[in-house]
Amino acid sequence: MNRTLPSAAALLLLAGAAAADETRAIHQAGAIASPADASSVAAFDILAAHAHRAGRLVTFHITTGGIAGADRPQPAGALAGAPVLSYVWPTSLDPATVGFAGGTGILTLAATSHPDFDDTPLFDENGDGDPGNDGVLWHSHWVVLTPTEGCGAGALGVRDIPDGATPAMPATWPGLPIFIDSPGYTPLFDGPEITVTVPFADPAAVHGAAYDGVTAALRVNANIHAPLLCVTDIFDIASGDLSLPGTID
Repeated sequence: MNRTLPSAAALLLLAGAAAADETRAIHQAGAIASPADASSVAAFDILAAHAHRAGRLVTFHITTGGIAGADRPQPAGALAGAPVLSYVWPTSLDPATVGFAGGTGILTLAATSHPDFDDTPLFDENGDGDPGNDGVLWHSHWVVLTPTEGCGAGALGVRDIPDGATPAMPATWPGLPIFIDSPGYTPLFDGPEITVTVPFADPAAVHGAAYDGVTAALRVNANIHAPLLCVTDIFDIASGDLSLPGTID
């Protein structure tokens, strides 16, 4: 991982800002609190995860023990075996809520960084006029996760699309043979906080939905074959057991 090491003074300023900013996940009523873990990479050590709704907008956020987004993967040099780092909000929402085929797995919002490929063909995140070279910059996805034995015993992976199958996909599906959407919601970073705000066409559909917060690493299969994208490491789970104890009001 590319890692930025803040100075002691910067860390003190960061701590002071966190204490003063009451909008962070860690200060919200109903947030999923997670104990600090000194053995974890601070940028992926979850202190709290929260999601709340204002009309048709739902804001998902995580407070970390370090500078969120400061660490990004080291490139592998090819799609095969490419690493992915992520901040993740698994939900109880049916995948059909955002345009996937319904009943197909765990609908999950993710903010990811992966320098070896770009899976947001409609967006030019770095503003250089080329929409195909932005994967290293943090960006958002909806994915559908399922238990995937091909990723290892008890492991999760992004649901594959079998050859010849044409399941329903969101309009901004990037064309990969997996249940993934690239909707273009920009992750925002502010010291220890990452925030992604998502619009929903039907606010009633998300009221009462459950959620959790996770930081994780994924990897593209070395053979670029089903399963294409596996969860390979869980850094932290806000609830500790992926029980989705949070509720979107």
